[in-house]
Amino acid sequence: MFHVGGARSALFNWVLAKQSGGVFFLRIEDTDASRNAPEWVDGIINAMSWLGMTPDEYDGPHFQSEFAGKHTEAVQQLAASGLTYYCDCTREVLIARTGDPHKGYDGHCRDRGLTAGPGRALRFRTPDEGTTVVKDLVRGTIEFDNSTIQDFIIARTDGSAMFLLANVVDDMTMGITHVIRAEEHLPNAPRQQLLWEALGAIPPIWAHVSILVDEQRKKLSKRKHKVAVEDYRAEGFLADAMRNYLMLLGWSPGDDREILPWETIEADFRLENVTSSPAFFDVKKLRAFNGEYIRALPLADFIELCRPWLIAPLAPWAPEDFNEEVFAQLAEHAQSRIAVLSEITVNVDFAFLPEPVFDEVSWAKAMKPVGELSAIEILDAAAQAFRDAEWSAPALKAALEQVAADRGLKLGKVQAPVRVAVTGRTIGLPLFESLAVLGPDRALARIAAARQKLSAS
Repeated sequence: MFHVGGARSALFNWVLAKQSGGVFFLRIEDTDASRNAPEWVDGIINAMSWLGMTPDEYDGPHFQSEFAGKHTEAVQQLAASGLTYYCDCTREVLIARTGDPHKGYDGHCRDRGLTAGPGRALRFRTPDEGTTVVKDLVRGTIEFDNSTIQDFIIARTDGSAMFLLANVVDDMTMGITHVIRAEEHLPNAPRQQLLWEALGAIPPIWAHVSILVDEQRKKLSKRKHKVAVEDYRAEGFLADAMRNYLMLLGWSPGDDREILPWETIEADFRLENVTSSPAFFDVKKLRAFNGEYIRALPLADFIELCRPWLIAPLAPWAPEDFNEEVFAQLAEHAQSRIAVLSEITVNVDFAFLPEPVFDEVSWAKAMKPVGELSAIEILDAAAQAFRDAEWSAPALKAALEQVAADRGLKLGKVQAPVRVAVTGRTIGLPLFESLAVLGPDRALARIAAARQKLSAS
């Protein structure tokens, strides 16, 4: 799945490439077979495409495995440079020697003079003294004391390159100039910078963006949170809204503007203005963003975007019960009320289901007596008033207002039981427009059925 944090990092990369006339590539790091599958690759590609990020010179993604030969050459170059040594220490042996499973490697094999052989990994010999300086566009200049950087493995016992080296070689081969990634990779930066320098290349420009956190300021976790871009797409979030929101996680245009045209974001974004503080991924705010984008859609576009939720398997009604003309009449009212497209079904299902789906909590609340009037008396009065009225939203509203006025009540008091009888819920589309679309036969039949249900109870 394509993590929203990864999507945010990818967007930052993409915008920077567009601003500078650069090239944006997608590379899948596939050398760890346990974390690689074709369907996951497809998911990443589809999610990026949905967000509008189309890699340049695109003939399918690049894969880390394509550069295996380059990795081998780099391993051989470093092995011949005197900057590495072979080590046969297993984790179990290391723990037994140090007595501390968290201590890390102790440099035991540095001066043993081991040569390549079975069970021997290749370690990079980090400098004993001095500092490695990482210049980061987000976090400023960071100095890492070399004495704290343990000698790290760059090639496994089978000779294959580890991620740290493979990543550096891939970036060198592809001409990557900027590495914009999550701050979890910051501890890798000094080690990778040492490798860039050891291979005779100039390190890239680093930018480590903050992690995304929840309302408790805890890191977003795929075990506890909804973090897959694909899941938000499936729920009915719009790509433009998601893209706008993700770009504001750690960056702002410098004022109070939040709903921004993409052209403005692309022109105003500056990587050096990205904050290093953790960014709160606020789903409520994302929903509000999405609602704004939905309301800004032309009605015809809104109707078309709702279509997946109006047909099987997402729609709860039979295909033959759906009516395009009826939905078109309801769509304008629904558009102003929903935050995500998937909410369309619960707002219009009353028009296409044979009977309303009653929310029992809403039923109990709406069918309570109002003063000395029972809900049955209100429904009877409403039904009679509707029979005598022209079947249009204004006339139906006027009829029910008269029912309320005759009994010294506010419209809302007599409207609630009618709404639940007809739609099944206390909250939804405007009642009188819904009644007009539903038609007199179906609406009055539902009021009668609700009355009967009340009588039976």
